[in-house]
Amino acid sequence: MKRSSRSAAQLSLTLWSPGADLDTAMLAYTVGDDRDWDRHLLPWDVLGSLGHIEGLRASGLISRADHLKLRTALRAGFRAVRAGRLVIGPEHEDAHSAVELWLTRRAGTAGERLHTGRSRNDQIACDLRLYLKDALLELQVSALGVVAALLYFAELHRDLLWPGYTHTRRAMPSSAGMWAAAYAEGLLDTVEDLPSLWDRLDRSPLGSAAGYGVPLPLDREAAARALGFARVDHNVAKVQNGRGKIEADALFWCTQLGHELSRLSSDVILWSGEEFGLLRLPSRLATGSSIMPQKRNPDLFELTRGRVAALEGDLAAVLGIRAKLTSGYHRDYQLLKEPLIRGVGRARLMLGMLALAVPQLEPDRGRGWEALAGDALATDEVMRRVEAGVPFRRAYREVAAALKRGERFPPPAPARLLVRRRSTGSLGKLGLTHAWRRFERARGWSEAELRRFHAAMDRLVGQRR
Repeated sequence: MKRSSRSAAQLSLTLWSPGADLDTAMLAYTVGDDRDWDRHLLPWDVLGSLGHIEGLRASGLISRADHLKLRTALRAGFRAVRAGRLVIGPEHEDAHSAVELWLTRRAGTAGERLHTGRSRNDQIACDLRLYLKDALLELQVSALGVVAALLYFAELHRDLLWPGYTHTRRAMPSSAGMWAAAYAEGLLDTVEDLPSLWDRLDRSPLGSAAGYGVPLPLDREAAARALGFARVDHNVAKVQNGRGKIEADALFWCTQLGHELSRLSSDVILWSGEEFGLLRLPSRLATGSSIMPQKRNPDLFELTRGRVAALEGDLAAVLGIRAKLTSGYHRDYQLLKEPLIRGVGRARLMLGMLALAVPQLEPDRGRGWEALAGDALATDEVMRRVEAGVPFRRAYREVAAALKRGERFPPPAPARLLVRRRSTGSLGKLGLTHAWRRFERARGWSEAELRRFHAAMDRLVGQRR
């Protein structure tokens, strides 16, 4: 049976075959939807190649003339990617074949030297690390945007009292400010974890090749410096053994951010319902019903909660793919790209939306104060008696008995509730300056790493800041 011209082109453009008679169904199966996900990595593949040729030149493995020709062509390739002229087509197997073919057509024999000392295995590991460095720094900045929105909300509403809940039942007095600041500090806990993940991410895999190095005098450190990595990933065999680990670490970090957003969203969904009424959703943040004209639905918060669940699925996919594999490279690793890139995209969407939504939430002071009447102040009554000299356990039993008799304890003035709670981090002493200092430290780290990363990328493409 005669093969189509497209199938023949596909066969000739794999990087691992000299054009042997391959089964086209097998080829399509192994490529899968890799082209779609590699489109996210195409600029990083060009940048990784620019760093690789710096290592080749430092190692004396390419001539000065070939280095200049390759650098000029790759910089043009980077501009072509940005302009949409260098793309992954159906005739390409992946980003690597698209870039190498484009380069060889323009740089001739010099282009054929690009893959010297490199495998697609360390090439994709490099692409993904560059992609993740860019993506995680962006997510860090977005997460800090949500933190700032929550802290401003907390400052504005620190004395707007409402009940705190345990078991979804009224427990003790809280405030809109304490609620928002708690989520801000929860996000900061995760934001502050990024430098630890960054230390593992900021290592160049180039020179590890297929997992066992190459019999060439590669200057791995030169390539790492050119790409802005702090160091090399030392043991070449560890690079492939670690595939999926960095991806899982990144998605776990995203999931931890997502859990804060999901729980916050669940609060907003519940507390903006008519039965609670503690929060109001502005009409521009609510959706309607196709049959019930009165509805103001919290869809954006429901979808945030749902996207976090889907993000957990992306993390589970990565963990499942890498688990139980033997050492060295396996084609299974190709399937890591989809959940990683999709999960990062989900996190980006959620953080952007919550940064927009939080400042527009409207707490209802009257409903909050009304909800504090009665049982939510029982603990205050216990502590009032303790301060009067009654042992705690006796005061507890006395108040419990009074509640059983139907007695209620009228709320004191709001200022009195606040002044009785002056221990660090409590209702009357939120200490938002503490959270703002943490915010500034995290922002300073992000800005420094962004400058370092962008400076390296700009140098590769011939730009100066």
